[in-house]
Amino acid sequence: MPSRTTSRRALAAAALVALAGAGGCTGAADADPDRVSVVTAFYPLQFVTERVGGDAVRVTSLAKPGAEPHDLELNPQQVAQITDAKVIVYLKGFQPAVDEAVAQEGGDRTFDVSTATPLLTASAGGHDHEGEAGHAEESGDEHAGPDPHVWLDPTRLATIADKVAERLGAADPAHAADYTARAKALRTELETLDREYAQSLKNCQRREIVTSHSAFGYLAERYQLEQIGITGLSPEDEPSAQRLADVVTEARQHQATTIFFETLASPKVAETIAREVGAKSAVLDPIEGLQPGTTGDYLSVMRTNLTALTSALGCS
Repeated sequence: MPSRTTSRRALAAAALVALAGAGGCTGAADADPDRVSVVTAFYPLQFVTERVGGDAVRVTSLAKPGAEPHDLELNPQQVAQITDAKVIVYLKGFQPAVDEAVAQEGGDRTFDVSTATPLLTASAGGHDHEGEAGHAEESGDEHAGPDPHVWLDPTRLATIADKVAERLGAADPAHAADYTARAKALRTELETLDREYAQSLKNCQRREIVTSHSAFGYLAERYQLEQIGITGLSPEDEPSAQRLADVVTEARQHQATTIFFETLASPKVAETIAREVGAKSAVLDPIEGLQPGTTGDYLSVMRTNLTALTSALGCS
């Protein structure tokens, strides 16, 4: 049976062939010639680019609301959007199909946000627990290694916003000062959010968070928490029986009152562990994407997460 990575590459190649057969004529580049066309790979990058770009850009996100972005497959129209975009904002290593298309079609129009701020390794921010290394080998986690969830540290996201402003300014010099000003305004908002987190999580009864997958390493590192991930960096991982037993043991040792699951993945494993240890289950959103029809954004979801954390950790 072909691996998921092989299947993604085959699908990406098929999309490129289909695009070539259609002559690449989508009309996307001419939809709004007065604005810079920007393609972003998934929601947090869309949020930053829209806030920094303002009315001067037209932003298209490849990952749609409600869809899990890790395993995004591209159709010919999306490949055409990458081909036509003036700037492409993505995170190398997070979405293999996007990496493949960008490598073939992106040229010098790409901005890999992982170059803006150093990425943590999967063992940082509380990822490294007894039994987890063995679990990673058993599960075949394709995302083992650098942790891509950099946006969950607001200060790192602010740095990314500054770099997005630089790239937009290079592509559109007439509006460079505006991009810089909007990035500065967004940085102020993100630094305010950072202070709220630091203050709210300063005095807590517990500092361990049990999460359905290990997406919260940056948040844990920034605010001196310890992440106990049921699975690895990919939410598709299936935890081994040993890993489940280890998490149950740790949750009991730390008297965890809450087992967290996320919005775009099944809550069943988290709910099972919650029942086993006599805890409740609740949402902690990694903000990889928004739910369809939501009126929230990155900032509001982060504040909802903060409320969930202060409740679960007994913060005062």
